[in-house]
Amino acid sequence: MIDDTTTVATPVLARAAGWAGLPAAGAGLGWVVHQLPDWILRIPFAPMRGPLRLAARLPEPEATIGALLLGTVAGLALAFFADRESLTVRMSRTEVTLKRPGTTRTVPRAEVAVAYRERDQLVLLGRTGRELAREPSHLSSGRLAPLFGAAWSERDPYADAYRRWVPGLPDIPAEAEAVFVARQLALDRGDGDDATELRGELARLGFVVRDERKRQHFRTTN
Repeated sequence: MIDDTTTVATPVLARAAGWAGLPAAGAGLGWVVHQLPDWILRIPFAPMRGPLRLAARLPEPEATIGALLLGTVAGLALAFFADRESLTVRMSRTEVTLKRPGTTRTVPRAEVAVAYRERDQLVLLGRTGRELAREPSHLSSGRLAPLFGAAWSERDPYADAYRRWVPGLPDIPAEAEAVFVARQLALDRGDGDDATELRGELARLGFVVRDERKRQHFRTTN
C-alpha cells in the first residue's frame, strides 16, 4: 500500500562514497602514471626512451604533486557526472516526480501506464505507448517495482516495434526527418543535451527513440 508520498532515492552513503572514493582513486592513478616512466625505462629495448627520460627528470616534488592533483581533479569530474545520475523518484497520489541534481520532471501519475528500466535509464510510458519520461538511473528494479506496482515491467513492452533510422525512409514526414538528422549529428559529436532536447521534439511528432551505439532506433505512437 502506497502512502500519500513514497520516495525511492540513491542512498546518501553511496553518493558520499562516490565523492570520496573517486577522487582518491584518481589521485592513486595519477601517482601510478607518474611512476610509469621510471618503471618502463628499466625494461631493455623499451620504445620512446628519449621522451620517457625527459618525463622521469621532471623536478620533484612538483612532478608528484602535479600528478596527484591532476588525478584528483579527474576523479572529482567523474564523481560529478556519476552524481548527476543519482535519481530520486517520489510518488504521490497524483504525480510522479523524477529528480536528480540539476533537473526535476513531474508526470501525472494517472498517465503512467508502464515503467521499466532500459540499461541505466528509467523510462515511463503513457497508455498509447508515448514516452512520458526517460531519466538516467542506477536504482535497482527491486526498489522500483514495488513503487510502481502493476505499471512496472521487467522489459520494454514495445521492444519488438523499433526500427533503425536511416536517412530517407519513405514513411517518415519531412519535419521528423529533419529532427532525426539533427539528432544524429548531436549524437555523433557527443552533445547529450541537444540529443535529449531533440528526443522531446520527436516525441511531440509521435516518435519514440532509443539509442544503441549512437544509432537511432524508433517506433511510432498512436
